[in-house]
Amino acid sequence: MINVFIDGSAGTTGLRIHERLAERKEIRLLSLPEALRKDPMARKDMLAQADIAFLCLPDDAARESAALAGGNGKIIDTSTAHRCSDAWAYGFPELKGLREKIRVSSRVANPGCHASGFVALVAPLVQSGILTGKESLTCFSLTGYSGGGKKMIAQYEDPQNKQALLAPRQYGLTQSHKHLPEMVKLCGLEKAPVFCPIVGNFYAGMEVTVPLTGVAPQLLRQVYGDYYKDGLVRVDHSDDGDGMLSAGAFAGRDDLQLGVYGNEERCLLVARFDNLGKGASGAAIQNMNILLGLPESTGLHV
Repeated sequence: MINVFIDGSAGTTGLRIHERLAERKEIRLLSLPEALRKDPMARKDMLAQADIAFLCLPDDAARESAALAGGNGKIIDTSTAHRCSDAWAYGFPELKGLREKIRVSSRVANPGCHASGFVALVAPLVQSGILTGKESLTCFSLTGYSGGGKKMIAQYEDPQNKQALLAPRQYGLTQSHKHLPEMVKLCGLEKAPVFCPIVGNFYAGMEVTVPLTGVAPQLLRQVYGDYYKDGLVRVDHSDDGDGMLSAGAFAGRDDLQLGVYGNEERCLLVARFDNLGKGASGAAIQNMNILLGLPESTGLHV
């Protein structure tokens, strides 16, 4: 039996992880009474008992939990706190060399949701030499409101607020979004992309788009097809059957679809997935499966 502790199980990411793991007979979920959920010593005791712990916490609390754990057990941190740390394996196993690092690591930093789509699209192109890393890139990312956590979910689902939130809303206006550092580092870029995240009036789903000029779509499709052979990224250049791509098409799933659209002059590189799936909880469980030597899709919806 594998003991698992979810530190921060009341949040949206923690709840989805709990939901997925509760169905698995080889997992014993450790839990704390509500009164002790934020008690450092109680959390330290749970971390010591756990074979694997998920940190589904704000950054400062995640750093605190990582310190409380010391060198015990294996930790998967879903916060931003450790994503750019060389002491932690970055948890996107489909990227070249990362699966091996995750497998032997005891500390894994789960990717950000927007970052997952951008990294999946851009990193293979830099690694293959199609991009140099010096380009000025742009990224548009549509996300469901569950990505904003409980506060935003309550805001969107409050009948008194709903009318004001029907239209999509752009945010990250200062161009200092917290996912940018990992996007730059993992892709080997010299500068951050112009990043345009947009939240829409739908619960879950994500569509990350990177426009690109001067590269033939056939070449891009070949590179992606050769690059993504294992894991939960699948290359599929089809649309939804009507010449459109819904940002909610992968809601409830834990895999990611990557496609190339356009013509010889202008291309759209598009990644679609669930912001709570491959963008958060699904990726975290995929990383846990790797740490345990299990098939990566075990217990996931793909």
